[in-house]
Amino acid sequence: MSSPQLLLSGDRLGLAQPRRDMLPQYHAWENDPGTLLGYGNQFPQSWEARDAGWERQRSNHNYPQFEVVRLDDSTPVGLTVLTVNQFVRTAEFIMLLAPEARGHGYAAEAARLTLDWGFHLGALRMIWLKVLEPNQAGITAYTKAGFQPAGRLRQSGFWLGQPVDEIIMDALVADFPGPSAVKGPPSKG
Repeated sequence: MSSPQLLLSGDRLGLAQPRRDMLPQYHAWENDPGTLLGYGNQFPQSWEARDAGWERQRSNHNYPQFEVVRLDDSTPVGLTVLTVNQFVRTAEFIMLLAPEARGHGYAAEAARLTLDWGFHLGALRMIWLKVLEPNQAGITAYTKAGFQPAGRLRQSGFWLGQPVDEIIMDALVADFPGPSAVKGPPSKG
């Protein structure tokens, strides 16, 4: 396995370039039953579909992806994605945590680092997400990262086979809970 190319560091986590040799691991995370439940999916994605989508996703500049790694041992623990709308300078945020990384408080820091990148390097005005209402751990993590409730899509998702509401959350740069890992401390001139 190649070493992660770190792009941005936080307290415990960093954002890195996704790695082709990690694709089988990403695919396993995406097809974990807990992941499928959290996304409201009912069926796993085939390896062939995931493999075919790799180059298409990596070459799309409106779809920046980040591998989330633990700084202490460089272990990958998840992925974050910003689906950018260049016309209005907004993006949808998507996060995937490895099953073994859930419940360790990584979601809030991974989301905050991605917001930091999106606002301070990507020059985005607003970043939004959808989360299934029963996913209270996700809602709590997103709130800690700076997202705020913005609306509701009634009965638009599934949780354990039952229709549930999706909560829309958004963040503006003014909501960003500093300090910024991108901006860092002011340089002395």
